[in-house]
Amino acid sequence: MDAIRVDGLVKTFDGFTAVDRISFNVEEGELFGLLGPNGAGKTTTINMLATLLRPTSGTAVVAGFDISRDRDAVRKSIGIVFQEPALDGRLTGRENLEFHTMMYGIGKAERRRRIDEVLTLVELTDKAATPVDKYSGGMKRRLEIARGLTHRPKVLFLDEPTLGLDAQTRRHIWEYVRKLNKEAGVTIILTTHYMEEADFLCDRVAIMDHGTFVALDTPARLKDTLGGDVISLELEGEVPAFLDELGRLDWIKRSKLHEDVLSLTMERGERRIPELVMLAQQKGVTVNCVNLRKPSLEDVFLHFTGRTIREQEASPSERNRGMMMGHGRR
Repeated sequence: MDAIRVDGLVKTFDGFTAVDRISFNVEEGELFGLLGPNGAGKTTTINMLATLLRPTSGTAVVAGFDISRDRDAVRKSIGIVFQEPALDGRLTGRENLEFHTMMYGIGKAERRRRIDEVLTLVELTDKAATPVDKYSGGMKRRLEIARGLTHRPKVLFLDEPTLGLDAQTRRHIWEYVRKLNKEAGVTIILTTHYMEEADFLCDRVAIMDHGTFVALDTPARLKDTLGGDVISLELEGEVPAFLDELGRLDWIKRSKLHEDVLSLTMERGERRIPELVMLAQQKGVTVNCVNLRKPSLEDVFLHFTGRTIREQEASPSERNRGMMMGHGRR
C-alpha cells in the first residue's frame, strides 16, 4: 500500500516553475530519497506534501489524505524535520519535546512515555535535562528527529537531515535514520544533495534537476544503467583525435568528456587501462591521472544531466533563483 501518491505535481512562483509535473509513489515502510543540488525543487516538493505550500496544479495523497482537501488530517499524520534548526535553545531537550507533544494534545502520562521512548531511540536520555544550547550539532539533529516522532507519524519528512554536519556525525545520523525506518517501520522521505547519503540510506532514489525527475529507481539499478566500470582519464594534448579513435572501440559503452577529464564506461576496466594509455600516447595525448571505480550516483547524475551535482550547486542562475524565492527552495 502507498503511503504517498503524487500525480503531476506543479509549483510555480511568479512564472518560474520550481516543481514541474512530477509523479511518484512511496510504499508504506519505504525510505525514499529526493536527490539533487540546491535549487532542484526538493524542499518545494516536501513543503507541498507537508501542506506548507499549496500546489499550483496536480494532486498528492499522504497517509491516505489529500494534501489540498484534508490538510489538517495530513498534518496529524506526518512528522517533519526542517533544514533550519527549530529548537528552543533555552529549554532542555525534554522540555522541547514536552512543548511539541502538548501541541498535539497528548495527555501527560502518555506524553512522558513517548518522550522517554524517542529519547532512548536517538540515544539522548542522558542529555534530556541539558539545555539545547549546550548540544552539539549532531545532538540537535537527533533531538529534532525525536521531536518529529513523538506523535507517532505515519510518514516522516527529513529535509537535508545532515546538512552542515561533519562526516562522522553525518554517518551517526544515517544509522539513527535507518534504525527508525527498519525497527519503527516509519515511512521516510528525505531530501539530500549528498550522493553517499542517498546510496547508503534509500530503498529508492528520485534524482531531481530543475524541478523534474531525471531518473527514479533503486541506487543499485541506477548505477547499473551505466553498465560496467568507470575509468576516468585526466588528459592533456590532442584530445579530439583520441576521442575519434575511442569511438571505434565497441567495448567502450559510454564516454563523457568533462573539461579535461574523460569518463569511460566498460566491463573489466582494470584490464583496459594499459591499452587506453598506449592509445592515448599514439594520438599525442598525455594521461596525467587514471582512476578506476564502480559507477556512483554522481556518475548517474552526470549521465542524465551532463553536469556534476557540485557544478549545479555552484550555478549562479540557481543561486539567483533561490534568492528570488526568498524561502530557500531546494
